[in-house]
Formats: sequence, structure tokens, C-alpha cells
Amino acid sequence: MKNICALVVILLLSTSCDDKKKKAYKPASVGALNTLAVVMENDLWEGTVGDKVREHFAESLIGLTWNEPQFNLEHMPPQVFTGMTRHRRAVLYVSIDTVDIAHIKTDLYATPQKVGVLKGRNQDELITNIDKFSDKIIASIRETELDETQKRFSRSLSLDRSLQEEFNISLKLPTIYKVGKVEENFVWIDREIPKGSMNIIVYTMPGNSFDKDSTFVSDIVKMRDSIGKKYIPGPDIPNKTTYMVTEKAFAPYVFPAELAGRKAAEVRGIWEIQNYPMAGPFLTFIVNDDKNNRKLVVEGFTFAPATNKRDYMFELEAILKTLQID
Repeated sequence: MKNICALVVILLLSTSCDDKKKKAYKPASVGALNTLAVVMENDLWEGTVGDKVREHFAESLIGLTWNEPQFNLEHMPPQVFTGMTRHRRAVLYVSIDTVDIAHIKTDLYATPQKVGVLKGRNQDELITNIDKFSDKIIASIRETELDETQKRFSRSLSLDRSLQEEFNISLKLPTIYKVGKVEENFVWIDREIPKGSMNIIVYTMPGNSFDKDSTFVSDIVKMRDSIGKKYIPGPDIPNKTTYMVTEKAFAPYVFPAELAGRKAAEVRGIWEIQNYPMAGPFLTFIVNDDKNNRKLVVEGFTFAPATNKRDYMFELEAILKTLQID
């Protein structure tokens, strides 16, 4: 009986070790952020199926000052998708096959990795699956990219406690970000980038703010403009008052969201400077902090003239989504 028990233990330990080896075998994934490897035959890529892939996966992002795709697409035929090429972090596999399926594989060849698989028995079925399942695949890949961004900057985090002391909150901020302004109910943090800056501001509003659905968007604009006028000045121009406002030509986009385990509103749009030709994108989260009877506002915005801003705003989004409320 003792021998049998010992044999069982050995087998269990051996199985456990084998499982660990299998899990450890997956190499680390590679690839630039927001870059998607699209694996499909050349004739599909160059035809209507490829057009449909580009329509969804290279769609222009909202809230930027000019058109930028949500993913950079790098096409490769299936015969090239071997060896190290399979270690890409974000992959879309599109093919005509004997089955009609669409699904997402996690850590198939490397880790972390998302592989969106779209198959059809003909081009019509492929196009239908692309239309139907693209949003789900995009959301999964974006989540992986946000996690990867957060993992990268978490290696060196700021120890500044201004947000904790002023609002009882925390953000995972890379050390390259510095606190530039602290006033009552307002903190401004920024980092220098080529030709400009990336910025994070935090403030609060009363808990009963934005209680009318019919004026929700206009109330957000009024809030942002009042904060800009009070705290965010523009260039010093003789005989002119300059400060940040929400772009007047277009209303910002507003979506329901969740942040720090609380309901929130996500706002994307363009800021500009009153009485001066400057502009850029912003991303704002308005968080329902009912326990503290307040609306907590965290915002990221970028100033980078004549420069692509997608990846800058993506980093700011990744930082804002680390919000914790004590």
C-alpha cells in the first residue's frame, strides 16, 4: 500500500513538473504597441476581404486631431508566419477553409498573445465574420496592449504623493512624469516629449453634478472650460487672455465606462487655446465617487504639433486606468 501511495505521489509530481515545463516553454511575445500582424493569402489581402479587414482594424480613432489608425497593420502570407514570426503579441489570422468560425486564442504561440481567427468557406462568409466579430477581437487586443503598456511603465514608478494627499487616490505614474502644479482641488502632472508635452490633470466636482441627461455633454464642456480658464493658461500674448477650452467646432464623444470599480463617463475630444492657434486631443474620465460624495475627474491631454498622437494618448489611457480610490 505504501509503495502504491509513493508511486501516485511521484506520478502527480511528475505531471505537475511537466505542466510547468509546458507553460514555461512559451516564449515572450514581441512587437510594437498597437501593431497587428495580419496573416492571410496575398489575393485575399489585395481584394475585398483585405479591404474589409482594413475598414475595421485600421479604422481612424476618434478624438485625435488628424486621422490615425487604431492599429498599424503588417500583412504577411501564411507561409511566412513561422518561427519567431509567430511570437507577435497581436495576430489576426484570416483564411478560406472548410469551416465557418471566428474565435480568439490566448497565448497560442507566445505570452502574452492574442490571436484572432476568422475563417469562412468563401469570401462572403469571411466578410460576414469580419463584420460580426471584429469589435470583439479589437477589444481583446486593446486590453492586451493596455496591459503590456502598464507592465512596461510599472518597472519604474513615481513615489510622489500629491494625488494621495489632495484626493486620497493613486495612479501608477512612470518616474518620467513630474508634478508641475498643486493647488486646492487641482493637480497637474506632465512629461516632456519631442516638440511638446503629455499631461494629466485631476480635480473633483460636487456629487450632484451632471444630474441632467439632456445637458450632460454641454455641462462637461462648461466644466472643462472653467477648469481651463482657472488653471491652464496658454501662451502669454499681449492684450489677449489665453487658456485651454474644449474645441468649439465639434462636441466631444461620450461613452459609458467603469474605472476603479465605479461607474464613469469616458469623454474624448479636442482641446484648443482660447485666442491662440494651439490644439490637441484629450481623454477624460468622470468617475462617480458616491462614497466621497464627489465626481472625480482624471484627464490626459497631449500637445505635440505636427506629430502622431495615438500612442501618446494610449499611454495616458493606460495610466488613467490604473486609478485607485482609497
